[in-house]
Amino acid sequence: MQTSCNRSMAKLIRENVRTVKALYPSVTSSQLLTLRDLTRGLCLSVRMGDVVSLEGKWYVTHPGLLRIAQRRRCKSIRTQLSEGVSSPQESRWVFKATVLKSNSEIFIGYGDADPSNVSALLHGAEMRVAETRAVNRALRKAYGIGICSVEEIGSFAGHPGAAPESKKLPQHASADGNGNFGGRTVRDRLCQLIRQHQLDAALVKSYAIDFCGVKTLRDAPREQVEKFVVHLADWAEKDRNALLSQLNSYGNPKAGAA
Repeated sequence: MQTSCNRSMAKLIRENVRTVKALYPSVTSSQLLTLRDLTRGLCLSVRMGDVVSLEGKWYVTHPGLLRIAQRRRCKSIRTQLSEGVSSPQESRWVFKATVLKSNSEIFIGYGDADPSNVSALLHGAEMRVAETRAVNRALRKAYGIGICSVEEIGSFAGHPGAAPESKKLPQHASADGNGNFGGRTVRDRLCQLIRQHQLDAALVKSYAIDFCGVKTLRDAPREQVEKFVVHLADWAEKDRNALLSQLNSYGNPKAGAA
């Protein structure tokens, strides 16, 4: 798989640059040069969601790290809950991840999560976030990946693959006067998911309307829209192809304002 990737490297670089210019119109020449280097070194695909740009910096994603491990024939990835320093009552979890790169090369990473360092949308899912962070750190050590993963960046991370939210934003944003996806924070998160996973916005909107059981998204309660965003992010990470199949079943998007 690595050899095949090398043969098509020039094509992948062109595709990444084209995709990035469409997703991030303000991207700079310096950022594009960095992306080219990342593409050559790690065979990352922007279209596949392997790498994202946040505030002008590149971050690898959990799916991207897993694809790197697969291409380089990683032997195994194991995780273990660190019970001594975890506290279920406080939703504080710490995981240890062990990556067996080869029969003689072992790399270890730790990941922690609690309500103070995950998005408000993911409160209740701290254990899963902690495990993902541990795996990411172990994989980055194993394969010499210097850039941070998006899931590791503290309270910004929210959900694996999610975009960071501004620290200045409130924990729970109310719906604005235009009924924008339950509030600015949720809308921004949804838009980032659509960009990151290359989803059809119209189909996502139709699915959201159906999921929330309303005629238009203006009618959906904020809490219900938040649940949809978490559901979408989780499905996109676990099985993007199945999600695309579900979205394609909404071939004729329902009318409704976002």
